[in-house]
Amino acid sequence: MKIVQGEELQWQRGLEHRGGIFHNRLLMEGEPGTVDNFQLSMGRMGGAFFSPRHRHNFEQIRFQLDGELDFARDGRMKTGMVGYFPEGMFYGPQSQDPEGTPITIVLQMGGASGSGYLSRAEVKAGMDALQPEGEFKDGVFRRHKDVPGKRNVDGYQAIWEHVNRRPMVYPKPRYSRPFMMDPENYIWAPVEGAAGVAEKLLGVFTERRTEAAFLRLEPGAVHTVAGRTILVVTKGSGTVEGQPFRHLTTIYVPRGERATFTAREGSEMLRLGLPDLTGLQAISGVTAVAAE
Repeated sequence: MKIVQGEELQWQRGLEHRGGIFHNRLLMEGEPGTVDNFQLSMGRMGGAFFSPRHRHNFEQIRFQLDGELDFARDGRMKTGMVGYFPEGMFYGPQSQDPEGTPITIVLQMGGASGSGYLSRAEVKAGMDALQPEGEFKDGVFRRHKDVPGKRNVDGYQAIWEHVNRRPMVYPKPRYSRPFMMDPENYIWAPVEGAAGVAEKLLGVFTERRTEAAFLRLEPGAVHTVAGRTILVVTKGSGTVEGQPFRHLTTIYVPRGERATFTAREGSEMLRLGLPDLTGLQAISGVTAVAAE
């Protein structure tokens, strides 16, 4: 089990290949170079942030902690909402009120296609390496006229292709649009065999079973969670495996492990079930390695 006290992390200036002013807290990350690598971060965006309509070769789950983001025809993410953004599917464009500073918790992870996910360090290195060849503006990498290659390309795609030394092949989309879920409209369902514990299961996605849910523990309730799972505390306090949890405590339970929570007061937490990519072939044709 890994545990991070999110409120103790300092805000860091983030990567701004989408424009605007971006700060983040890196809450948790997986193992670079594995097909099921992931990153969980909290982002705070200010100014004229804009992301053009685009797609990814990885999955995203977003939790809108504060403020609102506008995804045009795909809908608005309001405070408290959770969104699932499948790989291979176009969405956006994304914008926001330039006077606001919305805060979003974002999980990005390798999905069912086997395309994997670049770590933050890999993205930063790729972005730095591409600077002499062009500029990142409004979410797009624009190559200089004397540099070979496609003139305008999605910023992340340009970085991915530079790091992997091959063209990005986007997976065929399993869904036609993102899912934006309002947990307020879900009803708590008791968890069988766990007194004082209830769940709002928001959704299970793809054949690899990516999950999003909320857990609620009444004061004194005890509940054991199995991996491969990430939990972010949104309310309450208590202990997990003898360590304290409180608002924005983030816990990662790896595959094959368990973590037992004991609530001191009424508690709620976002539960994100990472996809099971065991045995998946990577798109490169090399047998993928799944993280433990």
